[in-house]
Amino acid sequence: MDALFLPDLKDRFLRYVQIDTQSEEASQAVPSTAKQYDLLKLLVAELEALGASDVELTEYACVLATIPATLEDAVPTVAFLAHVDTAPDFSGTGVKPLVHHAYAGEPIVLPDDPTQVLTPEKIPALEEKIGHDIVTASGTTLLGADDKAGVAVMMTLADHLLRHPEIPHGKVRLCFTPDEEIGRGVAHLKLEDLAADVAYTLDGGPLGETTFETFSADKALVKITGVSCHAGKAKGKMVNALKLAAKFIEQLPPDSLAPEFTEKREGFIHPYRVSGVPAEAEIHFILRDFELDGLKAQRDLILGIAQTLQAAEPRAKIECTITSQYRNMRYWLEKDMKPVELAIDVVRQMGIEPITDPIRGGTDGARLTERGLPTPNLFVGMQNYHGPLEWISLQDMARATEVCLKLVEAWAKQ
Repeated sequence: MDALFLPDLKDRFLRYVQIDTQSEEASQAVPSTAKQYDLLKLLVAELEALGASDVELTEYACVLATIPATLEDAVPTVAFLAHVDTAPDFSGTGVKPLVHHAYAGEPIVLPDDPTQVLTPEKIPALEEKIGHDIVTASGTTLLGADDKAGVAVMMTLADHLLRHPEIPHGKVRLCFTPDEEIGRGVAHLKLEDLAADVAYTLDGGPLGETTFETFSADKALVKITGVSCHAGKAKGKMVNALKLAAKFIEQLPPDSLAPEFTEKREGFIHPYRVSGVPAEAEIHFILRDFELDGLKAQRDLILGIAQTLQAAEPRAKIECTITSQYRNMRYWLEKDMKPVELAIDVVRQMGIEPITDPIRGGTDGARLTERGLPTPNLFVGMQNYHGPLEWISLQDMARATEVCLKLVEAWAKQ
């Protein structure tokens, strides 16, 4: 069946990644960037052309659609979700996707920046993809497989189900979201609009990844107001907000509790943006831990550093705002593991070894699960995402499509 899906997946994926849909955290618009509509509106047109029902671009910039049930019996409604935006971490403008057919294990040199090279020595996962069709960008942009691979898989699934009404399944709902990369993917999505009993995000990595545990996540914003004056007459007067920002970061553990020092189930505090002038500066942090106690300890550490610096320099003003982002979906899914168990069973039936390691990140599904809709995350095959060495196997995308197909059949038997 892989070969059946490959041509459509390739066509869709190569077209979608060339559409710039990068989101922007500083924007408060919905979606955060108007260019996300370029893909959202295209998906509406393509879904209508395929014959999907209830196709809608909502006022909160989600595309919703229905694949009608082929069974008269009442069975659970299954939803699939993917996000159209790409990460702000690296340029998504002018993506030039390259297909390396029947990969033979050689180094892949990206032509627009020959210093960017993918090799099995540095990327062991490539060794497992000998003979596959590997897609990369050209070296100066990310590829956008996160999550346009998920978008392509969902559209190919929809096309296949609509062409084959003999396949027994209940109602299938499709949802394409904006702004997932900046933590707002389902912030406005109404569960009554999605109208599903169970859902799966197609936003996972390697072949077999079946995720039911994510980080719990908070965001911290530290605002520092200094005392500004003319630099030539500043003695005894100036309080430099930039220097206080540097001191703040220096108070974090130097060789632990950071992304570059942690793995597996270890959490971290990550300062990812510093901006300002001597009069005023801001530090943006993300806080991540799998357990709520660990997340609380991180919040306490950030607040404690702020209080210590404020006490040491009372002429400054140091404000710290901590915002909850999402919580580990395990807290809810472990109460009813059926959505996870069915997915694992399907993956195993296809001869793929399930990977159930906790994901060191989050998905739209974490927030949906917390809101009452169980939403594990499934693989689409993306690798090295958010940077120029991002790549994906078309064959892995085909296996992801088959998993989704078998999942809707499995739910139809419940």
